[in-house]
Amino acid sequence: MARKSETDSDRLDDAARAGWLYYIAGNTQDEIARKLGVSRQTAQRLVSLAVSERLIKVRLDHPIGRCIELSNRLRDTYGLLMCEVVPADPASASETVGVAEAAAAELERYLVSQHPVICAMGTGRMLRAMAEQVSPMDCPQHKMVSLVGNIAPDGSASLFDVVSRIGDRVKAPHYPMPLPVIATTVHEKNLLLDQKTLRNVLELAKQADVTFVGIGTVDENAALLRDGFVRQDEIRSLVRAGAVGEITGWAFDAEGRLIEGLTNDRVLSVPVEQPAVRKVIGIAMARPRFRAVRGAMRGKLINGLITNEVMAEFLLDI
Repeated sequence: MARKSETDSDRLDDAARAGWLYYIAGNTQDEIARKLGVSRQTAQRLVSLAVSERLIKVRLDHPIGRCIELSNRLRDTYGLLMCEVVPADPASASETVGVAEAAAAELERYLVSQHPVICAMGTGRMLRAMAEQVSPMDCPQHKMVSLVGNIAPDGSASLFDVVSRIGDRVKAPHYPMPLPVIATTVHEKNLLLDQKTLRNVLELAKQADVTFVGIGTVDENAALLRDGFVRQDEIRSLVRAGAVGEITGWAFDAEGRLIEGLTNDRVLSVPVEQPAVRKVIGIAMARPRFRAVRGAMRGKLINGLITNEVMAEFLLDI
């Protein structure tokens, strides 16, 4: 009897994985068959089973056993309040697929509450992908507040202004920060942050019930460098100081310690708590971000994580 139950569970796991590959990662049935090592007919039956067993709605609604195991181990190892691990498509080049959908689902769990909630948001490509997955709804009782400026180096609105996108999508009041990510000088930073409207946004962000942040690298491929917020020599100085990652512009080392001086003296984002007291969920899956994600968890800069099984295995050194 136990053997039959285990077989049924394994088959549902296979069906869930096939459903994820088909409906979320966009694989054909031939591609699914190759990745799962089964015939095309079996792949087709597994996708059908995922639908008939109601494992598939808009998002995957079946927790794959391996992912549950990884998320539990990550919670225990790093002392996280929450962790969700989604399946990985090893053939996909995407740095957001699956994780962005899971992050949107986590945000929606707060948005459906009738009790007023303050949600704070970082910025970046992952959070923008998350914003695009959030279901339209009416949430006038909630507040969406930005942790980081929405002005690009050339003075234009940032492509990654997440809080306005989500606020418009769910019809909630939203509070952007009309600032660059990093000021030119410390004096300029002090002048900008002394504005009354910005002080109100900063205070609201500190009261957030939940915070969602991307986790960036500090290296030659850093988003801060690519998007023009820092110069090449500034990145090199941060690397020499031991920086491996950044959250909303705040650079930290492999143990999660904030770097003293350098660009951190001029960051205009809401200061990060260390250790995080309220729920702060990091969202990342790309392999190059491994050291940054691990550092953020070691330093308690985040106490929640949404990632995929490949990154989870790296973080657990499997």
